[in-house]
Amino acid sequence: LSGLAALFSEQGYKVSAGRSPLDEKALSDVDILVISGAFAPLSPSELQAVNEFLVRGGRLAVMLHIPFPLAPLLRHLGVAVSNGVVHEQENLLDHDDVNFRVEEFSEHEFGDGLENFNLYGGWALMNTRDNATVVARSGPRAWVDLNGDKTLNPGDAVQAFGLIVAGTFGEGRFVVFGDDAIFQNRFLSDNNAALAARLISWLTDSSSI
Repeated sequence: LSGLAALFSEQGYKVSAGRSPLDEKALSDVDILVISGAFAPLSPSELQAVNEFLVRGGRLAVMLHIPFPLAPLLRHLGVAVSNGVVHEQENLLDHDDVNFRVEEFSEHEFGDGLENFNLYGGWALMNTRDNATVVARSGPRAWVDLNGDKTLNPGDAVQAFGLIVAGTFGEGRFVVFGDDAIFQNRFLSDNNAALAARLISWLTDSSSI
């Protein structure tokens, strides 16, 4: 995440890393909250603090390394996540089917003008309520290994899977990425840098969605 933090700093935003529990005091002077690669779940009080942060107009970005710690938060936001990573059959990077180029975007301001970005092992996302929208997805031949045999077969799900979901909550807005590696320095190439720039502009934009 250091690459994304550097981009925020370059644009004049104050960035700080927090290791203390999220509560009203911790979020009182925060405009944008980024939760990336969490391995521990949020406590009920932290979930409530994030809820109140969004309701009053806060901006939230979530990047998943493993989805299970953040599943309660995602459900609260109206986002469902798969129990397996997405494999692709097209646009592979280095012949690895969990690393691939994403080229499909919905008609949503978050994705407008973006051409593609690289994903490095991501989880499928889906909106479960009308407050959120899938804004980037895999190709139609992507698959999730439902039976755990590490091979594509008729028992697996094959379809276009959501990889970024953006939405509103109260007066705030949020975006969820199925991968937490896309903004790391080593992967912050031209296309992912453009995605990072879009993320920053969308999170800091004061206009309505």
